[in-house]
Amino acid sequence: MTYNSKVLLIYTGGTIGMNRNPHTGALEPFDFEHLLYNVPELKQFDVHIDTYQFDPPIDSSDMTPARWTDLSHCIADRYDEFDGFVVLHGTDTMAYTASALSYMLENLTKPVIFTGSQLPIGMLRTDGKENLITSIEIAAAKDELGHARVPEVGIYFNGRLLRGNRTTKQSADEFNAFESFNYPHLADAGVEILYHKDRILQPQWDKPMTPHFRLDNNVIIFSLFPGIREDLVRHIIATPNLRSIVMRTFGSGNAPQRPWVMQALREATHHGKIVINISQCMQGKVQMGRYDTGYQLQEAGVISGYDSTVESAVTKLMFLQSHYEDPEQVRHFMMQPIRGEITV
Repeated sequence: MTYNSKVLLIYTGGTIGMNRNPHTGALEPFDFEHLLYNVPELKQFDVHIDTYQFDPPIDSSDMTPARWTDLSHCIADRYDEFDGFVVLHGTDTMAYTASALSYMLENLTKPVIFTGSQLPIGMLRTDGKENLITSIEIAAAKDELGHARVPEVGIYFNGRLLRGNRTTKQSADEFNAFESFNYPHLADAGVEILYHKDRILQPQWDKPMTPHFRLDNNVIIFSLFPGIREDLVRHIIATPNLRSIVMRTFGSGNAPQRPWVMQALREATHHGKIVINISQCMQGKVQMGRYDTGYQLQEAGVISGYDSTVESAVTKLMFLQSHYEDPEQVRHFMMQPIRGEITV
């Protein structure tokens, strides 16, 4: 039989491929073939679907940069064989993995669509079937020139395709688990799938995809809060080998105007550490010129994260730090969109 497209379905783990243990009541991963058995609709596709399974499947809470490298290798090694890729992944860290892969797969010319579910695929009310079926359809979709309709890393959930490095998990309980608060949907799936072409990244079609496999995870995230202690902040900043800090600030990028706060940050940036300012708000962006506290942060050497998600900022730092020893180069690229991750 001749198929119009070939899609590789990669199962890393997660709720979508789990079963409930009758003795403990806990969810446990089961064999990937059982997942396919529960979705007989896949046989109706005019798409050849191959499968690859992480062995053993992992809970997404155990996701690591080493696993991101494994996933990047998995896609890069089979890139020429397939028209698109669907990655089944646990929801808890999906936005981190999608963000990391967006940086690790440079000039992506084929879809890499992450999906999963809030309920296991074998349960009657599962959201996994529709998520999986539509993700495969998106991964296989081509335009009139034969190019992929969505040549980027995306997350598909509950009828919406979102840019991977713009996405955050917003709910632990609802089927509407993800949202990209600062960037519109790439596609909306109703009776038809409506692709918003003007929002989708366009690669250099005549050039190859360049995979990257190195990450430097000498980075930490911390949130400011009323009453934060000086000794603890200074302890974090003094951590050996730490190269960068994602600092979650108030509102449009504000911090307490206590002298020690600015002094500690000034010392950190003076010693080559990168401090990036990310808002604790889910929507909106850092505007360091709006209030005096923002000006003080700028003077202390803190750089704006604009409208970046935390997941995107931390994985982008890991990516850039693996390529550049000079912190000034990392700072430069942190303030530039390299995969559509921020709006400057």
